[in-house]
Amino acid sequence: MTYIAKPKFQHPGIKKNTLGYSHRDYEGKISTLCAGCGHDSITASIIEACFELSIEPHRVAKISGIGCSSKTPDYFLGNSHGFNTVHGRMPSVLTGANLANRELIYLGVSGDGDSASIGFGQFAHAIRRGVNMAYIVENNGVYGLTKGQFSATADRGSKSKKGVTNTDNAIDLVGIALQLGATYVARSFSGDKKQLVPIIAGAIQHKGAAFIDVVSPCIAFNNHAGSTKSFDYVREHNDAVNRLDVLTGRDPIEIDQDPGTVQIVEQHDGSRLALRKIDADYDPHDRLGAMTFLQKHAAQGQIVTGLLYVDPEADDLHSHLNTVERPLNRLEAADLCPGQAALDKINASLR
Repeated sequence: MTYIAKPKFQHPGIKKNTLGYSHRDYEGKISTLCAGCGHDSITASIIEACFELSIEPHRVAKISGIGCSSKTPDYFLGNSHGFNTVHGRMPSVLTGANLANRELIYLGVSGDGDSASIGFGQFAHAIRRGVNMAYIVENNGVYGLTKGQFSATADRGSKSKKGVTNTDNAIDLVGIALQLGATYVARSFSGDKKQLVPIIAGAIQHKGAAFIDVVSPCIAFNNHAGSTKSFDYVREHNDAVNRLDVLTGRDPIEIDQDPGTVQIVEQHDGSRLALRKIDADYDPHDRLGAMTFLQKHAAQGQIVTGLLYVDPEADDLHSHLNTVERPLNRLEAADLCPGQAALDKINASLR
């Protein structure tokens, strides 16, 4: 329960990062989700990614909506900024916060109901505007808080726990993100921490709209035979196109594969993504190719995971609006007033 305090004692030999922080410094309260929930695995991956990147928790703003997924920010980065919005409104609140203070690292945490239904429009506009954020959808295909109704990402033909067959077509948020211009797009599985941690780390370091769809089985209402979001189904139908290693500017490049199977992608901040190819024909820089690949494999019942698309030269909303480097929430009245001469010039141009 969240009211139970975690022990403050830490073993003196516990592993610490370059800031001198341990994993405990990136944790939050004790989870109240069902034991075995895939969302808790995503929380653990976020904690691990922030630990490995040596991020100062107070530099992070975590923003969520409503749902099981949107409860999870309470369970990680307890010393960071946080805001729990109303249902489906996380993207607009994150956009406003990002515009006000560009110096923070923004984590948007949402679910399939929160982003693919009531918040679908908000999701679309945040992605197309290129807000600098890591947008994580914890996708279980059902409304867990209201006892397992199909969400908009539930696959047509899948069955509910009560045996009802879904007759609606599914919304593929990865495909929509690619179409709307997201510059870092990935899909992973909550049960594959080795794949998920570097994907999250890469998204945090990416400049621009980074979107991650994480298939996260709901053990209470969507982990049965007939579900396409269950642990067994995802493991049997997972088609990983690559494996990702995130290298900070000072880390040496150490790859355990043949050089011909590795592609190094350097991002704006100097961080490097080492893509270890599994599918030899897959190109993560081809947006149209990624969309075609997804559709082809979806028709075969396969769930494509990995870093699906990345644009290392991406810009963000601040670049598009040409805002000043200084955060807008720190500008004084004198900074915001251009002076009478400038105002007269603007007024004259409108006559």
